[in-house]
Amino acid sequence: MLSAKSLFQEILDDDESFRLFCSIAASGESQGGWENGRIAALVPQAERDLAPKISRHGADEDKHGRIFNALMKKRGLEPVPVPPDTDYTMLLERHGIGLAHEKLKGGTPLTVQDIVTYLAHSRVTEQRASEQMELLRRHFADHPDLGRAVRMISNDEDNHLAYCHEELLRFARAGHGRAIQGTLRECALAEIRIYRDVSLAVMAHMGRVLGWPRAKSAALAAGIHAVYAYERLGGWRRMVSLRMPERRDALGGPATTAPEFA
Repeated sequence: MLSAKSLFQEILDDDESFRLFCSIAASGESQGGWENGRIAALVPQAERDLAPKISRHGADEDKHGRIFNALMKKRGLEPVPVPPDTDYTMLLERHGIGLAHEKLKGGTPLTVQDIVTYLAHSRVTEQRASEQMELLRRHFADHPDLGRAVRMISNDEDNHLAYCHEELLRFARAGHGRAIQGTLRECALAEIRIYRDVSLAVMAHMGRVLGWPRAKSAALAAGIHAVYAYERLGGWRRMVSLRMPERRDALGGPATTAPEFA
């Protein structure tokens, strides 16, 4: 019987599939670290108090990239090039979700609206990241090799999501509520399509590496399409609601360091 745990266990047990999984994850996290670092550097003067939290967010993402690379190194594996159709972060940017990389590469300060757009994008993508890591934590929190990494990354993603909720509510009180809701809806509807496409691509690549029979690949693809159908019919709404989080000022301190895996 196919399950999330058995599927990931199969990927974990094979060096080539594990290497591909970690390479994809490390690349996405590192890209997120760069984006947040550039946003922190370009925060408008009116929102400079937000810069340390954005920097902390970026530092956490960089740390996650190092963790995935360390997991590979522990098994004597080197990263592999990330297939373009599995590059979630770049596909989001290419579809106009978040802040354009051309803007981030420049030196012109961002506007307050840019920061609202960044936070709305992050609220959507951090919802996805938090849910994915919660799934892994549920099944692998006590795993001898992955447990510490899963617990740390999951906690960080929950912090990132809490921070997005709190800051967006602050901006909503300042009069940006309509813009926030419109941006959240646009981001969520685009994200669920891109997540579907990336999931299909990742499973296709994993199927080739692991030699899955056609029936298994078809069943997994059907499951991915079913998730998309649920999200398109209304599941996306969980990505756009805002509520004051229990974790207040979740990114108010320094980033934690990555654990050793040697």
